[in-house]
Amino acid sequence: MRDNNSGFAGDAISWLRGVCMGAADIVPGVSGGTMALILGHYQRLVTAISRIDGKMLGMLRHGQVRQAVEYTDFRFLMALALGMASGIVALASLLTHLLETQLPYTYAVFTGLILASTVLVAHRIKRWSLSAVVNLGLGAVLAWQLSLQQPLHGDLTPLTAFLCATVAICAMILPGISGAFVLLLLGIYHPITDLIKGLPKGDITLEGLIVMAAFVAGCLVGLLAFSRILKWLLQHYYDRTLAFLVGLMFGSLYKIWPFQRATSESAELPFKEQRFEHLWPSASPASVAGVVGCAMLAAAATLLLEWCGKRFAVKEAESSNQ
Repeated sequence: MRDNNSGFAGDAISWLRGVCMGAADIVPGVSGGTMALILGHYQRLVTAISRIDGKMLGMLRHGQVRQAVEYTDFRFLMALALGMASGIVALASLLTHLLETQLPYTYAVFTGLILASTVLVAHRIKRWSLSAVVNLGLGAVLAWQLSLQQPLHGDLTPLTAFLCATVAICAMILPGISGAFVLLLLGIYHPITDLIKGLPKGDITLEGLIVMAAFVAGCLVGLLAFSRILKWLLQHYYDRTLAFLVGLMFGSLYKIWPFQRATSESAELPFKEQRFEHLWPSASPASVAGVVGCAMLAAAATLLLEWCGKRFAVKEAESSNQ
């Protein structure tokens, strides 16, 4: 579904959406897919990615570049991609600092955001049926169980890089499942990030380049294949699919429970390598009132943004009809 906005204003909005998705991808337990669903461009994103297909290639072969760009919603994808890159680069240090020094309150903000968003997205379901409720439960259990898993340790080869990337990129576009967390579970998060960090410095071998190429190929294959599945599900089983996605978002809340601390075995490790244990609010040094306040403010801000967005859409529709 395309936005009513077009031109520079539409590009700016898409860029801002990308910034939010990039920021979300930095936080463990939160995915860019969650943010896309919250901001209302999830279905458009899935549709645009799924249109990178044979028909698009045929247009390009016949010199129909403009038609190919319009068919794939390329302008939207590019603005979104630039926004994601901007969000990751600009906010990575800030969010990492907040997670390391103010973890309870940072997680509380995302908890409030996701809680309010699950309500908003659930309202988009046209008809609640038993199958929709079951799908919601399945999604919540799946996200919860994933958050309980312990990371594996495996060798990084071109084959494992390709296969793990195919799985992780599918998780990345699903709300409630962090692609980075899936890579961590599969045991290749740190080897891959080490290779990426070495690229700007030229500190990489031929074997490393082959592994990186296999990883990128796996991302492309997984993204193109899985987006088609999601598009088909949203077209034919909209309510049940949306209920499952809401369940994923709700189940992911376990991962970002504000009251937790690093285990004694991992407390001295870098933040990304630490393992955390959940605490009762009374056992946490964090202020319960502060955590609840942050969550409520984030939820209220989310609801306000949704209300403003609807008001803007109504005014835009009224002006276009005059």
